[in-house]
Amino acid sequence: MEGAGPSGCSGEDFEEDVATSVPAAVRRALQLLEEDDADLRIQAACDIRRLTKKSPCCRRQLRHAVRPLVSMLRVDSSESRESALLALLNLAVKDEKNKVSIVEAGALEPIVSFLKSQNPNMQEYASASLLTLSASATNKPIITSSGAIPLLVKILRDGTPQAKADSLMALSNLSTHSDNLHIILETNPVASIIRLLKPCKKSSKTAEKCCALVESLVGYDKCRTALTCEEGGVLAIVEVLESGTKQGKEHAVGALLKMCQSDRCKYREPILREGVIPGLLELTVQGTEKSQPKAHTLLQLLRESPNPRSETEPNTIENIVCNLISQIDGKDDQADGKAKKMLAEMVQVSMERSLRHLQQRAALVSTPSDLSITSCASQVSLNW
Repeated sequence: MEGAGPSGCSGEDFEEDVATSVPAAVRRALQLLEEDDADLRIQAACDIRRLTKKSPCCRRQLRHAVRPLVSMLRVDSSESRESALLALLNLAVKDEKNKVSIVEAGALEPIVSFLKSQNPNMQEYASASLLTLSASATNKPIITSSGAIPLLVKILRDGTPQAKADSLMALSNLSTHSDNLHIILETNPVASIIRLLKPCKKSSKTAEKCCALVESLVGYDKCRTALTCEEGGVLAIVEVLESGTKQGKEHAVGALLKMCQSDRCKYREPILREGVIPGLLELTVQGTEKSQPKAHTLLQLLRESPNPRSETEPNTIENIVCNLISQIDGKDDQADGKAKKMLAEMVQVSMERSLRHLQQRAALVSTPSDLSITSCASQVSLNW
């Protein structure tokens, strides 16, 4: 998105200034912002956008441009508003002071109004701006009080694909402020989140943020009910648990665990029905420090009896899986064999992945000819 913008933003003089002296280009942009000519101010905004696209130094040097650019957001000219918004967006990227300064300068009112624009480009730029500004803890409650959350959820439902993705991430940022959760929930966002999650690649950033937002909201009964009522809702979370990024898997198993902990009798069957067990088993073996214990706990809750077993029948994953399979099949005599087969497959997958990792590492270093990398074996502990 940072590469898009008004057509009047090019010029050989600009390229020459950047090539010879960035400070000179910065000074010229600041001077042009003070001109009465609207076209010169638009050119200044375009120059600032380009200067700050990849340069943290220029973002610091151009902090004085924030207020003039915010003033341009209120001008009755779509070209002025668009060029100023894109410049502010780049100024805010990875710069906490600029994020706060932009909000303090009064940018939220026009930016929020752009969320209601009939121009899809302005909706996209406004969503991206709120995504960036909401990364600041200082800005989160101010953005909430501006009335942005219901509009972001509306875009999540009806916007362009890019606007939906940015609105989702902005909502995910805002959800980390606990006071915002009930406000987000009041807008009934779950159906829109799941509709965005179901068709997307489960290892994508979008899927990760969908699950992060669901995990934050699933502590509320309203969210849990909406998730189970939405066709394919629980399944979509399970798919991220199986195929997502490491963080996505953490959020997915966290969401399912919260559901089961809130009301095991109500949510155990909907979770089991979506085939969650293989993914949970893999997480207990190969998950992160956060996802492994969550997967263990969820497996325990999915057992027929949540009470600990006796010392003679310990809480190993094999016993838990055996218990689960016997309930699903209704045949206790086959459950033990199926559980062992499933666990054996998990161990084999883990060993194969570990072996591939060792081979990749070996290719990067000099390996003695008498050392066969295939002789290495990985051991996987399956006990708690």
